[in-house]
Amino acid sequence: MTRMLNDDTLDHLTQVVRDDSPDDPRYRIIRRIGQGGMGTVFLAEDVALGRPVALKVIRDGLLDQQTTERLSREARIIARLEHPGIVPVHDIGTLADGRVYYVMKWVRGRRLDEHFDSIAGLPERLRVFQRICEAVAFAHAHQVIHRDLKPQNVMVGQFGEVMVLDWGLAKTAPHSATHVPPIPAPQDQLQIPNTHETAHGTILGTPGYMSPEQAKGEVNRIDKRSDVYALGGVLYYLLTGEAPQADARSGSGGARSFTPRRRNRAIPRRLNAICLKALSFDPEQRYAGAAELAADVVRFLDGQAVLAHHEVPLERLGRWTWRYRTPILLIAAYLIMRALLAVWMRP
Repeated sequence: MTRMLNDDTLDHLTQVVRDDSPDDPRYRIIRRIGQGGMGTVFLAEDVALGRPVALKVIRDGLLDQQTTERLSREARIIARLEHPGIVPVHDIGTLADGRVYYVMKWVRGRRLDEHFDSIAGLPERLRVFQRICEAVAFAHAHQVIHRDLKPQNVMVGQFGEVMVLDWGLAKTAPHSATHVPPIPAPQDQLQIPNTHETAHGTILGTPGYMSPEQAKGEVNRIDKRSDVYALGGVLYYLLTGEAPQADARSGSGGARSFTPRRRNRAIPRRLNAICLKALSFDPEQRYAGAAELAADVVRFLDGQAVLAHHEVPLERLGRWTWRYRTPILLIAAYLIMRALLAVWMRP
């Protein structure tokens, strides 16, 4: 039986849609494609340039100074991180009702957790991970810490492009010689200071991917190595298909006791060691940054020794044999052929 909606209900639903959708003559809203705790993302058309874009606007009902500052700051941080692995920001503005929005490239693709089963083979998964690390390393070089790296915040595009998304919790490192100053905003837009301090004891991040210092709310200890821990969690996911989990008996809140090799014995020891080094409870024992982690993954892919694992002679021999397996097989085939030919030619 079909149930009709009365006029009051229809008016209410119409008002909800109207309030949640941005009204800017340059952008024509097509449909909503995502929503988080702070903002709603729409697929829109840039009428002036005739191209599809993604438009993120503060959710209806969250119009307060703190949310406005967070969204504006997120846009300005992304805007200065010009890297192929980071979605570029095209525009920022304020709606008539005071809500801030920003416009970015629309990435056609799927989140890493949705795309996981489509990635064929370990080498290809590691190359995806390498590109994630490269984008985060670029942000680290500009003194930006993501603080919420996880498979759900990575997009894999239709043509294999890999992009790190959602910089809403990003933190800029102060008092650095390489610190990049904020981009000044136009006079007709809201002026937002670049500094944004998080109170000590505030827990930001996602369980399973948060570093121990984040999980404890030790804001002053969060640095590039906190992102390295999260990247270790992403690598763990790519190796096992599961998020890192803590051993309740350890009481440490980390994932080290559940090593990737315990989930899958086929994972090479050197790769297992790379993952565990990134997931170390002690920040001093982790890689210094995403670039160093990516470099060790590249060494693994190239068949070289990695920093995270001390090889015994037998392992070194096995790695060397595997790295040069093609010429070794060719030489072995040649020697076998010579031996067979010699036997056949004997009188």
